[in-house]
Amino acid sequence: MEKIKIVTDSTSDLPEEIIKKYDIEVLPLLINFGSETYKDIIDIKLHELLIKMEESDEFPGTAQVSPQRFLECYKRYIQEGYHIVSIHISSKMSGTYQSACVAKEMLETDDIIVIDSLNVTSGLGLLVLKAAKLQEAGSGAREIENEIKEMIPHIKSVLAFESLDNLVKGGRLSKTAGIIGNILGIKPILSVENGEIGVIDKVRGSKKSIRFILDYIDKNGIKSGETSILLHVENKDILDTLREALKLMEKDFIECQVGCVVGIHSGPRACGVFFIEDY
Repeated sequence: MEKIKIVTDSTSDLPEEIIKKYDIEVLPLLINFGSETYKDIIDIKLHELLIKMEESDEFPGTAQVSPQRFLECYKRYIQEGYHIVSIHISSKMSGTYQSACVAKEMLETDDIIVIDSLNVTSGLGLLVLKAAKLQEAGSGAREIENEIKEMIPHIKSVLAFESLDNLVKGGRLSKTAGIIGNILGIKPILSVENGEIGVIDKVRGSKKSIRFILDYIDKNGIKSGETSILLHVENKDILDTLREALKLMEKDFIECQVGCVVGIHSGPRACGVFFIEDY
């Protein structure tokens, strides 16, 4: 049986217990805040970062995983006899995927498979978790690649945001799209589609945003036997209601909080669900 190592980056936002259970290698993106540079999750936690952002006039930047860091990681596992399946944040949001491809080319080996998730945070996390479960069940690297690539178009996401200011500041949304986030009482609903994040609707108030999320899940359906992820950033009201709703649906799900890189762009008080549609 092939020795397989699943590699991802810190924007997958998987809980520590999942990472440890499946021995997933997670390479952190970097956060540049003033004169300081932090490794995502390792050097700073989301709560600390949000406080720093609130107290500062500066807006932090983020940096992709470099080809050199991928090279060091890949070389170590290849020397230990592993086949590597490396799954990363959408190439439309970060240069991390391209860095991984450069490192693979430098090593000139077919034992590394690099996959563009066309997603971020828990959308990427779902793919990494699926790859880890397939590896545990004995699937080979190419089998894992095929299943993950088949699944990518079926990752669905629906998220209620308090504000779109950070997404605009970070260049993830246009200023025009961000305007609706500043209208009193309006909750923008976002989704990741075709590798980019965008506004799919806007509703007034938390109750309507919860109803929109649940209707969206009902319309698309959750694939039987697959795990969903309830994602949040300090939004207890919506989180508690969605948690109870998923329990009533008798769906398998895990809860995740976004990491620092994603949290910079989401800002506080965002919450939603990532799931695999019924296909």
